[in-house]
Amino acid sequence: MITVLVVDDQPLIRQAVTDILSHADGVDVVGEAIDGDDAIAAAAELHPDVVVMDIRMPHLDGIAATAAICADPELASTRVLILTTFEEDEYIVSALRAGASGFIGKGSEPEEIVHAVRAVSEGEALLSPVATRSLITKYVTPVARPAGAARVIPPELEQLTEREREVLLLVARGRSNQEIADELHISPHTAKTHVNRVMAKVYAHDRAQLVILAYESGLLAPDR
Repeated sequence: MITVLVVDDQPLIRQAVTDILSHADGVDVVGEAIDGDDAIAAAAELHPDVVVMDIRMPHLDGIAATAAICADPELASTRVLILTTFEEDEYIVSALRAGASGFIGKGSEPEEIVHAVRAVSEGEALLSPVATRSLITKYVTPVARPAGAARVIPPELEQLTEREREVLLLVARGRSNQEIADELHISPHTAKTHVNRVMAKVYAHDRAQLVILAYESGLLAPDR
């Protein structure tokens, strides 16, 4: 059973999402919260598998609440799914930096919301490579390098092995563990191990943060 905490300051949206998830097989909505402070307190008490988090809320917004939840070692297994609108693109990138596992629009179909919750509960990053690249292009500033200058490994990636940098690049391009395994001619288990080691070394809570890091460090350019 996937346990879920629904966070939104608008009662109608909060109730609608709760109703959708409550009627899904294998999903149990264990609580609701009306703002970021309430979300942090509820997460600490309930330890949900997934927090469906609105971004814009009074008092403490969803970005700050996401950062607090993802930084809490007691909530290491809790994943945050951002509930957003297209007008909040810039905030989405900040939420991904804070540790969110992905995002889904408020106008999504019920089955899409259920699928998103199931996906992030299983440790997947709910990120469309196309949508993510669009966000990155608009809101993430990569490391600048003078024309003709030799490629230098960014400080954030110095501790990674060459193979781990390869894996990071493939994650940033939206590859699954199976696809990484196929491309590098390794087993899926080994691919997953590499991904986990990369996340541990760069202190990333989720694959989504690896995508941001790859672009910000200059490992992957938005147009590649």
